[in-house]
Amino acid sequence: MNILIWHVHGSWTTAFVQGPHTYLVPVTPDRGPDGLGRARTWDWPGTVKEVSPDELRDLDVDLVIAQRPHEPGLARRWTGRDLPLVYLEHNAPDGDVPLTRHPLADRPDSLVVHVTHFNDLMWDCGGTPTRVVEHGVVDPGALWTGELARTAVVTNEPLRRGRFVGADLLPYFAEAGPLDVFGMGVADVPSRLGLGDARAYDDLPQDRMHAELARRRVYLHPVRWTSLGLSLLEAMHLGMPVVAFATTEVSEAVPPGAGIVSTDRAVLRDAVARLLADPAEAAELGAAARRAALGRYSLDRFLKDWEEILPVAAAR
Repeated sequence: MNILIWHVHGSWTTAFVQGPHTYLVPVTPDRGPDGLGRARTWDWPGTVKEVSPDELRDLDVDLVIAQRPHEPGLARRWTGRDLPLVYLEHNAPDGDVPLTRHPLADRPDSLVVHVTHFNDLMWDCGGTPTRVVEHGVVDPGALWTGELARTAVVTNEPLRRGRFVGADLLPYFAEAGPLDVFGMGVADVPSRLGLGDARAYDDLPQDRMHAELARRRVYLHPVRWTSLGLSLLEAMHLGMPVVAFATTEVSEAVPPGAGIVSTDRAVLRDAVARLLADPAEAAELGAAARRAALGRYSLDRFLKDWEEILPVAAAR
């Protein structure tokens, strides 16, 4: 099939485009939010094709994967026709949780696909049918060495997102040991938050970020309220020991024995300090984390789940 999908979530799309289809990714001259085109920091196959809005009118498009509320209208305007559509919901709801209405609520002709069962539970989609396809990860391999007794955090735009991603908690966890921050918009985080000798690695290519993460002894996931972070699952695939708040889907993703999970910040800070000082325990937890991630979030399972949805959705 020819599938129209915007470049919105690079890590998720990296897994999705490993499937057997052609993926049409809009590109505009300014490469703005509605036309980023192909990824620059992720490795996408040649089946991902950049297309301009004008080109879309003359292309056969079998299905639209929308990820933002305005995209169904954009697809209609750019292609000049109504097309079969799946709305992929990446996020946990904001607003009046748990009463937050989904933008596609009460659309029985549509389908909303959630990336976690928690999100499916919390969003009010009314009469719109929903499915859950849990994340899949392109396995980077068991790269963890833990040679650096430092903690790694991956987060995008933490200064803007603040308490949602636990940015305010980073100074607290930095008391347990040296802490490094990876992601988009992190360059000013160490100085703005007073993180001592913390280092910032801003918007690294995915393979380089994985290599740098794997050298750190511990992965910290200080998130209060977002969907399940793919960076957490990638760290588990790397074989990193993970320390995470038991919020949203984390307790499902990190089973007992595969990491330290709690809502008690003191428990987590103590766990970070202990693992930084004990490479053997860190290695044991990291190996268990990798086994858990491969068992639940494999690329093969992810693509298989989508192949059960896409032909049916395209035929509607």
